[in-house]
Amino acid sequence: MALANLHNWNDLSRETVRKGVERVGFRGDDVMCVMNWLTPGMDTNPHSHTFEQLVIIVQGRVRFHLGDEVVEGGPGSMIRIPPHVVHYAEPVGDEVVLNLDVFAPLREDYKHLVEYQRAEFE
Repeated sequence: MALANLHNWNDLSRETVRKGVERVGFRGDDVMCVMNWLTPGMDTNPHSHTFEQLVIIVQGRVRFHLGDEVVEGGPGSMIRIPPHVVHYAEPVGDEVVLNLDVFAPLREDYKHLVEYQRAEFE
């Protein structure tokens, strides 16, 4: 198995999730990162899940709704979403938001996003 495997999120095929939302994934043994492109005017999707989510804003400004709270951040902002909290994001302004999500352990429902890395883990 190769130890260094370089990938660039700009070179990967993006999955379209819904209007205005695209994503790609990258994984390690027990962790997964998902880069999301959030376009102003996107369809929002309030949801919750059983695992913790860490969010890092790389580009643009975003408003996160977390339960009854609303927080707004830009590049460098980090947000922790606890398990079972209903949440969603919406871009603020005209710029596409790059939102990096970190999940540990790997999300089974997102494994299709990292299929391109299969050989790295065989």
